[in-house]
Amino acid sequence: MGELAGVSPATASRVLNGTGTRVAEALRARVLKAAKELDYVPNAHAQALMRQDTQTVGVLAFDVNNPYFTEITSAIFGVASATGRLVTIGNIGTEPQSELTYIALLRSQRVGSLILAGSGRTDPQHNARVRAQLDAYRAGGGRVAFIGRHELEGDIVTPDNRGGAGEAARALLELGHTRVGIIAGSQLMTVTLDRLEGFRDVYADAGHPVPDELVVPGHFIPSGGEEAMAALLERESGITAVFCLNDAMAVGAMRLLRARGIDVPGRISVMGFDDVAMAREVSPALSTVRVPLAKMGETAMRLLLEPPSDTARTVWLPTNLCLRATTAPA
Repeated sequence: MGELAGVSPATASRVLNGTGTRVAEALRARVLKAAKELDYVPNAHAQALMRQDTQTVGVLAFDVNNPYFTEITSAIFGVASATGRLVTIGNIGTEPQSELTYIALLRSQRVGSLILAGSGRTDPQHNARVRAQLDAYRAGGGRVAFIGRHELEGDIVTPDNRGGAGEAARALLELGHTRVGIIAGSQLMTVTLDRLEGFRDVYADAGHPVPDELVVPGHFIPSGGEEAMAALLERESGITAVFCLNDAMAVGAMRLLRARGIDVPGRISVMGFDDVAMAREVSPALSTVRVPLAKMGETAMRLLLEPPSDTARTVWLPTNLCLRATTAPA
């Protein structure tokens, strides 16, 4: 077919199957003329294998056991169920290579849509590899949406992490906390930078910059918060409040403070971020910044169900401060 038309086999395939990039009209005419001369009949089974499965959505999350992702994926399942879609979830963890592996696997399975949920990474080389994978996926007809990450191009649903952290900072300042510590996350994650900068900028503008030694990195799990809180107290025993970049670490920090007989909030106030279910269930109830987790999952699915846009769409969702029982005047 390609030889008779004077084009490559790949070009002939794109014309006959209606897939891939656009083909010049002159080349298209030559392929169709050759097909007519050869009495070519498309192989329906082969074409079905080449098409994207538009009824299946792949979701890649950093940790499906984390309540943050549980609430997001629950909302995705809700929209998928209502629209007759099947959802496949990949748990990519902290290893960057696993993200690339899962994207390639979902491409090979012809999954029609893909949602990447969770923080972006600050590694430009990794981002370039992900971008190349996604470009190839889109070229084959796939649709992509991102939740909570902005280092890649595409349809994005993201909370106001900087603004929410700034609100947390202003709340602690209004309570008189000028000497605070921060339990941060990995510097390789964009969510860490966004929340950390949003909080520190407000304190710096108020004339109370948070020194680097009072910013302790931790893993986004309770044990990570415990370890970081212990390190923070070793560096500075005079802090009156601690801001944790997610609720899980805040719960871990509270556990460590309780074990050492340090009253919360009488001696040290604790502020979290995300407002997952555990924030409302712990005692005392955790002050935090509410992220609209379910709304993010639902919105990302809706973007994939809508007709594709010529330009990438970004949906910013507001966060809300929730002051509860773990914060009090200094």
